[in-house]
Amino acid sequence: MLNDSLFKKVEQKTKVDKDTIINLAQKLQNGNMKDEKTLSEVIDTLSKMTGKKVNKDLKDKIIAKVLNDEVPKNVDNMF
Repeated sequence: MLNDSLFKKVEQKTKVDKDTIINLAQKLQNGNMKDEKTLSEVIDTLSKMTGKKVNKDLKDKIIAKVLNDEVPKNVDNMF
């Protein structure tokens, strides 16, 4: 388990609390990433965490890319 000092550093930089991080990690670990409901919940959580609004059209596009295995394996290729 990660120690609290790491979570405190992340929280200071991102304003995202430990419980939110743990809940998202559990969702990702336990959820079926080919399930639209799970993907929608993860997108909503990330949207709240980052303060970036994701409209329904964009969310649908993200979900379609994940379901069709069109997500780049390298994060650098996403932007």
